[in-house]
Amino acid sequence: GVGTVASGVTKAKADHIVIAGETGGTGASPLTSIKHAGLPWELGIAETQQVLVMNRLRDRISVQVDGQLKTGRDVAIACLLGAEEFGFATAPLIVMGCVMLRKCHLNACSVGIATQDETLRKHFQGEPEHLINYFFFIAEELRYIMAKLGLKNVDEMVGRVDLLEPKKNIDKFNNIDLTKLLYKDKLNNETDLYCSKKNIDPSTFNVIDDYFINKSQEAIKLQKPVTIKSNVTNQNRSIGTKLSSEISKKYAEAGLPDNTIKLELFGSVGQSCGAFLTNGIYMSIQGDANDYFCKGMSGGKITLKPPAKSIFKSNENVIAGNVVLYGATSGKVFISGICGDRFAIRNSGAEVVVEGVGNHCSEYMTGGIVVVLGKTGTNFAAGMSGGVAFIYDYDNSFKNKYNKDMVELKNVGHEDEIVLKDLITEHLESTNSIIASSILKNWNLNLNMFVKVVPK
Repeated sequence: GVGTVASGVTKAKADHIVIAGETGGTGASPLTSIKHAGLPWELGIAETQQVLVMNRLRDRISVQVDGQLKTGRDVAIACLLGAEEFGFATAPLIVMGCVMLRKCHLNACSVGIATQDETLRKHFQGEPEHLINYFFFIAEELRYIMAKLGLKNVDEMVGRVDLLEPKKNIDKFNNIDLTKLLYKDKLNNETDLYCSKKNIDPSTFNVIDDYFINKSQEAIKLQKPVTIKSNVTNQNRSIGTKLSSEISKKYAEAGLPDNTIKLELFGSVGQSCGAFLTNGIYMSIQGDANDYFCKGMSGGKITLKPPAKSIFKSNENVIAGNVVLYGATSGKVFISGICGDRFAIRNSGAEVVVEGVGNHCSEYMTGGIVVVLGKTGTNFAAGMSGGVAFIYDYDNSFKNKYNKDMVELKNVGHEDEIVLKDLITEHLESTNSIIASSILKNWNLNLNMFVKVVPK
């Protein structure tokens, strides 16, 4: 059914489709996930190409394939079936020195690839030239195959299923019928079989960040502080990302001084608000947030709280969706409300205070600080190998909710108390949180209700 999905998203002005096969995936996955999770990419690419051609849509979108591609021959077959872009992951990792220990999630990769442990990272032996050499081999084999077929470039090669034929006289495969896989539609000769025109949607040029960038010119160029107020809706996605890009182009990772650009937003922010935010931006939001809030956040500060006129208790109501702070590397976030599942997974440096979370919080976390001023779901800290979390366990229920494989519970020490109190105080100052205020008023009593989650 991927062809139907592909034609739908093409009509909806997408400009890129990825077809992933049943082999591949993260090295930490079970063997059943790496080898047998779905159907071969050959089926997906063939169906996608055929449906797009039948609907006269193929020339408007790029099609990429991935799933254990290793050789020039793999690329040639994928190209002839309809792909013009090719994803490689496992093979290049092997070229860089990966020995498939399959413990990428444990921060214990002994060849220094999938780890943030400085001692282990010293063992990394990979060089750019290793990858370059490997891809030269891929290209050389592909060029050899193209020459045999009489093709000058990849564009000429895409979708030429007439140049593929099944092997014969292979005992156990002789009864397999590949005619549908190698079907060539009559429209093949009437349309380009590769992406030859841009699938441009004019509405994507009119994003709210362009307005913020225009209003922030003095801040970006001269580092003069600026405050910008704006209403937002959930159609405004990835707020702050394009603005962060402009700052990063000029100042790289350092960004701007703290709070140089303050965005005061009112309403429901769309998916991925604050994604890849950089230093110098302070985003204050009154309203609520969708999924992937603060994804990949790389600096700056974000506060999220209910509208000023709301009468509900923030710590009893959901204010943001799932996968908040996915892969964040730095920055501070204060959320006056409850968030969904998979909060702060793969966080490696951000500091965050929230008033409740769903299941799988802090999964695969490798750094940073997570403070939860309320209840959590189950499977807390699965695969967590770094950072620290503090849970306000006022009803003593957390002991049954965390994943015991890699973390343990400890009491809050004196140095922890200073960090914890500072973050909760900043949370109160940033959001006027009722629960933060209540905890701080009886600090000595409430401190004993916090538990500290640390990797073993």
